[in-house]
Formats: sequence, structure tokens, C-alpha cells
Amino acid sequence: MPRAHIELDRQAVIAPVRRRTFGSFVEHLGRCVYTGLYEPEHPSANDDGFRMDVVELVRELGSTTVRYPGGNFVSGYRWEDSVGPRDKRPVRRDLAWHSLESNQVGLDEFAKWLTLTGSELMLAVNVATRGILPALDLLEYANHPSGTTLSDMRVANGTPEPHNVRMWCLGNEMDGPWQTGFMTADDYGKIAARTAAAMKTADKDLELVVCGSSGTAMRTFGDWERVVLEHTYDYVDYIACHAYYQEHDGDLGSFLASALDMDYFIDSVVATADHVGYKKRSNKKINISFDEWNVWYLKEHQESQQVGEEWSHAPRQLEDVYSVADAVVVGNLLMTLLKHSDRVTSASLAQLVNVIAPIMTEPGGPAWRQTTFYPFSITSRLASGEVIRPVIEAPAYSTARHGEASVIDAVATADTDRAAVFLVNRDLNEAAQVTIDVRGLGSSRVTEAVTLADPDVYAKNTLAEQNRVTPTANKSAALADGVLTVELPPVSWTAIALR
Repeated sequence: MPRAHIELDRQAVIAPVRRRTFGSFVEHLGRCVYTGLYEPEHPSANDDGFRMDVVELVRELGSTTVRYPGGNFVSGYRWEDSVGPRDKRPVRRDLAWHSLESNQVGLDEFAKWLTLTGSELMLAVNVATRGILPALDLLEYANHPSGTTLSDMRVANGTPEPHNVRMWCLGNEMDGPWQTGFMTADDYGKIAARTAAAMKTADKDLELVVCGSSGTAMRTFGDWERVVLEHTYDYVDYIACHAYYQEHDGDLGSFLASALDMDYFIDSVVATADHVGYKKRSNKKINISFDEWNVWYLKEHQESQQVGEEWSHAPRQLEDVYSVADAVVVGNLLMTLLKHSDRVTSASLAQLVNVIAPIMTEPGGPAWRQTTFYPFSITSRLASGEVIRPVIEAPAYSTARHGEASVIDAVATADTDRAAVFLVNRDLNEAAQVTIDVRGLGSSRVTEAVTLADPDVYAKNTLAEQNRVTPTANKSAALADGVLTVELPPVSWTAIALR
């Protein structure tokens, strides 16, 4: 049995727990919105057509912010299509996902849905095929109280109070040739800087997110961030990171170590951003909005020919069904985001419902939790106060993709009267015995210990078996004389709450 020891010192604070770390993402893609969030004929639908069974699951998930309306979708988006009388809204072709958009759910409806879930709106503007003036118009419609043409239009449309959106994304993945209107870093940096400057003129307190690389595999990674930030540094507050992971060719060991790539991604972008800041003699720090991250079986999607020639409304797309191994990786990626809370101050799990999502629905039928739902919801509920940097002594193993990886990974959080420890065991075959010195946290008892694991690491929750995989109490967790001991099953994610 592998053994590991972890030291936790209350003084080893990384940063406060950022509530925006527990954000999510809703794009007009597949069934995320239609038959996901919105299905007027569903038995659980409220008067506005929103599925309340989904609302309850989103509340349980603990999602704090929601990035909207895309994603690739935003690069062809005309925001004006989505407001006003529904029977007058145009149907448009969405080139990003080769489908039809009815615009029956738009900005005002989505903002109303957010009030049901208690989430904050993070809005993206189309800088790819539109530009500065439409972004300013959207800002006026969304945020100005009243007394102007566009704010009065919002009032007339039935939303008297402004949406007061604070975070705004300046486009999406503009480095990607799949993106409608994609650009070079120099071209994008220039239009993003002008758009940002104009938006800050309208409201100097906006928090603006500029597009970073779509992933570390992009040929322009690193140089893209440098060039874009050289144009935009004075006007923006965040640079975006996007990363998706999947198991390749049966290499489960590498997949379970995916967090190492995320760690490298964050460190690289921070170094580049700080380099630009030093060149500009600026005291300002650019933070990271990791506003797309998840497990996504993109290779299988690309090979499936899922997108055909037919243009249809809300087709089934990207409906990955997640396994125990996928959930362990998602839990570990979220731990990594917490470890970087000094610079990653916002993040969005992509996406929220049906499309590579923790929540699944069936039209006219049930909504259920995927395996990946649990590590996110439990971490969102238990993490509070400050993030504590652990010192981990554990065996390592070799991976084909990420080099040496620790068998055990961990992070902790501590508040005035409670603490939490989150752990993964990446060993494919053996349980691990872990001791954790928590004397520095002042903890005296375990109040909760749960583990997500299964003898079949590829077990999944499906329509037929919605509760095949759920967290179970870890009865091995015990605290004595300031030392917490726990046994972690192979390929597992664990959370322990302390008082």
C-alpha cells in the first residue's frame, strides 16, 4: 500500500478562496439551453419556461458565475436578436455549431434564470464579426438604469432594473481557425484594446477579460498572450485560459495527471503577463479567468461526423457521459485552480447542462447528476476562507504525457471555524494510506469524509442508471492528536471537512 504524508500550516496561505472559481458556462450549443435550461412543456417548468428540476441541481452544484452566451457561438451573435417580443425574434443560422438559433431565450430571459440560481452573469461580446459600437450598445442596454434609447428599450421589454453585469469577455478563442472571424494576435489585440478602452470610458469599474490561447497545444501559445497583452494591458483585468482533457489511447495514468498540464498552463501565462507588465513599468497585475475547463472527448466528437448537413434546432451535440476516472480528473483540476487562487480569480466549468456537462436532462423526462457533478458541488460547498499550500511527501510514477507525477495530490482550505482537505489518489491499482498533520489548522474533529471511487473506474451515471456512481462515506478518516489518517481507494477523489 503506497503511503503519503501531508503537512498543513495555517500560515502557508496562497490566497483567499475565490467564489468565482466555482463558475460555469452556458452556450447556445446543442441542448444546453433548449431542453436543458428551457423547456416550457416540461412538467417542472415555471411560468417563464425554465425547468425547475435543473434549477435545483444548479443550486446544489454551487455555481457562482455563468459565462454566456458563448463560446464559439458569440462570434456570430447579434445580441439585438435576443431581446424584445419573442414572436418577432429572428431565427438565425449558427455557423459555429451548424444549427438554428430561435432566440427564444435571450439576455433578459437568461438574466431572469440566473436570479433563480443565485448566480452572477459574465457576458461575452462579439468582437470577431461586429465591433466597438455593438459592444457599447449591449453595455448600455444591459447596465444603464434608464433615460437612454437602449436602456428604455430594456425597460419596455419588461426588465426595469439594469442587469449590472460586471465581468465582460472580449470575444472567444480568437486564435483558433475554427472561430468565425479569427484573427492574428496583433489584429485581435488592436480591436480588443479599442473595444476595452471604449467600454471602460462608459464604466471604468467594468472587469474585462481578453482572449488568451485556446490551449497549450496552439502553435502561437505564449507569443499570443504577449502580443495581445502588449496592446490591451492598460485596459483589461483578466486574460482567459481554456483547457480540455481526455484519456488518449488507454493511457489512464497520463489522464489522471492532467492537472500537471493545467499547472504548467497557468504558470506560463502568469509569467508572460508579468513580463509584459514589467516592460510597461506597470504596478498592475493581470489575473487569469480560466473560463473554459473540463474533460471533453473532443477527438471522438471530431471523428463521429456528428454535425451533418441538416440545419436543426438544438440538436444533440457533445453529450459526453462521464466516468469515475473523469470525475477524479475534474476534481483534481478544480484543486489546481484553488492552488492558483492568487492569480486565477475566476473560472468556468464548461458547460453546465447536457453539453460536456455535470447535469444531464431528457426532454420531457428527468434531470440527473453526472459523476463530475460531485467533486465540483462538494468542493464549492466545503471550500471557504483561505487556500492553504500543502507539503506533500508521496511516491511518484512516470507518465507518457506529463513526466513524473505524484501518486497523491492535495489542497486544503481553512476558515475561522472550519477547514477542508481535498485529495486524489492516482494509483491505478492500490489504495493509499495518507497521514495529514492538521495541528496548524487547529482542527479537532472530522465532520464529513466522502470519497468518489468505484471498482469499475469507467462506471457512469446514465438515463437508465442515474445513481450508479455517487460519493460514499469514507469511514477510514480519523483524527487523533492533530494527525488525520485516511485511506484513499485507487483512482479516487476525497473531501474531508474539519472543525
